Amino acid sequence: MMPVVGYARVSSIGQDLGVQLEKLEKAGCHKVFKEKRSGVDAGRPELKRCLEYLREGDTLLVTKIDRLARSIGDLQDIVRALKAKGVALRATEQPIDTSTAAGKAFLDMLGVFPEFETNLRKERQMEGIAKAKAAGVYKGRPPSVDRAKIADLKAQGYGPSQIARKLGIGRASVYRALEG
Repeated sequence: MMPVVGYARVSSIGQDLGVQLEKLEKAGCHKVFKEKRSGVDAGRPELKRCLEYLREGDTLLVTKIDRLARSIGDLQDIVRALKAKGVALRATEQPIDTSTAAGKAFLDMLGVFPEFETNLRKERQMEGIAKAKAAGVYKGRPPSVDRAKIADLKAQGYGPSQIARKLGIGRASVYRALEG
């Protein structure tokens, strides 16, 4: 039997790792890396140590995928790193086991749904904006830059940096106004 290594994480110091640790130990983990840090925090030293510790043939076990990764992109990076090392990934609470075809498929499907929902939301938003524009309701954000003032200051001999400072705007805004 190949070694099973666990990784448990909670988001804050006040939370308890107990439930995760119990499940991981019950599932046969011989070693568990534990961390009390937000998943959004890129600096997860115990996860880094865990990934360095794993060897070909090992299995990384988590209770849920969200304990391991902070985003689909992060999860894909971790899965690629594990695959390159010959390490399988399993979750006790989800049907994920990258050592099986069905487990790999389920993991891949997890990544599709959030992206699909984001794309649908963008499409609905763009349709709503187009409809509002057609009805004359949506005018967009009012311009934050007075192009006439910029042109006037330029005509007075001010450079883009001076204009930006004088109007309290970014230099890029000055360049855009002068181009348009």
